Amino acid sequence: MARIFAVLLLSLPLFARAQVSPEQIDLLATEAQARVVEWRRWFHQNPELSNREFKTSEKVAEALREMGLEPVTGIAHTGVVAIIEGGKPGPLVAIRTDMDGLPVTEQTGLPFASTATDQYNGQETGVMHACGHDNHMAMLLGSAWVLSSVKDQLAGSVMLIFQPAEEGPPGNEEGGAELMIKEGIFEERMPDAVFGIHVGFNIPGGQISVRPGPLMAAADSFKIRVKGRQTHGARPWNGVDPIVVASQIVLAWQTIESRQVDVTLAPSIISVGRIAGGIRGNVIPDVVEMEGTIRTFDAQMRQDIHERMERSARGIAEGAGAEIEFELGLGTPAVINDPALFTRMLPTLQRVSGDYPVHNVNPQTVAEDFSIYAEQTAGLFLFLGNGPPDVDPATLASNHSPFFDMYEPNLEVGVRIFSNLVVDYLNGQ
Repeated sequence: MARIFAVLLLSLPLFARAQVSPEQIDLLATEAQARVVEWRRWFHQNPELSNREFKTSEKVAEALREMGLEPVTGIAHTGVVAIIEGGKPGPLVAIRTDMDGLPVTEQTGLPFASTATDQYNGQETGVMHACGHDNHMAMLLGSAWVLSSVKDQLAGSVMLIFQPAEEGPPGNEEGGAELMIKEGIFEERMPDAVFGIHVGFNIPGGQISVRPGPLMAAADSFKIRVKGRQTHGARPWNGVDPIVVASQIVLAWQTIESRQVDVTLAPSIISVGRIAGGIRGNVIPDVVEMEGTIRTFDAQMRQDIHERMERSARGIAEGAGAEIEFELGLGTPAVINDPALFTRMLPTLQRVSGDYPVHNVNPQTVAEDFSIYAEQTAGLFLFLGNGPPDVDPATLASNHSPFFDMYEPNLEVGVRIFSNLVVDYLNGQ
């Protein structure tokens, strides 16, 4: 009986008994590199603004179908989702990329530079993948190709998420990760974990940077109208000066981060980016308007700061005889890397990184709506250096610059990161 059982085992296909090895993944990533570069250059040359990624969506879906997958399109306007079904039972893990470009006129001089234009806020503008989303899409497609090549050996399945409008939907439209979730991409099958990569952020070229816990900030906005009473600038006592009141509010807000919340728990920022009021130097106006942004990393602190801002503004205005209208816009929550998932996957990242260390990055005060997925399931988001390995990243153009670019050999590193994270997670490592 033992001999018959051994013969049966030997007759089984190899994929039914073997796990995918890191060496196998790395060889496939190298094989995929030419395709990945080709995809990246097409995306770079054909950028589209948020919620308008029509050609991008078609290109993604076409590439996935060529891999034998069945993408679902039209999610959250232009999003695409596909599933790689593994040959063996196991969990579902998701990998995600963003798709949209920015209203930036490219100045890189690349032979495949964007010449696209579009309307943004009523103005004609150039459109560019100035934040690196072209690279994210190419790396995720490359990983899809690698994982599809070994799907019979996968002990579980992979959800591929191509998300529009990460930079924010235009006007009053819905979009981005929030709409992807709202339209049910996780309703039928909830992934056990979701992974994402962002290029840039002053990381050494081709190297990985990540941290457990808060990684990127929540980004909220505010608008405030301070209503006084207009009078002659030479006789301020005959009116209520909203400019002075607005100045007092701005200064009071700066004490919230420095004196009223626990600075040892997490950093926070309140920035007023626009102040408008008055039309003539000797006329005190009726109204001053201000707009700005709030950045936080802790959910409870976030709410506390919102309440303190409105309360202090109303108190200052009331003391001066003015009135205010305070409008808070809740934006993207903070990206919080799941500590247990970070610990579990750190050996994978160290192996992929090879001779280079995996850097422990400081929390970044910019925002990313990957956080929406990480609120639904365990999430891990990391940064990948975009420049050449021998160039100081501080000398390179930053994300959102018209000169932002990617050293294309680093794309292979991104494919290896995505693919090895998925395989190791499915293998229970």
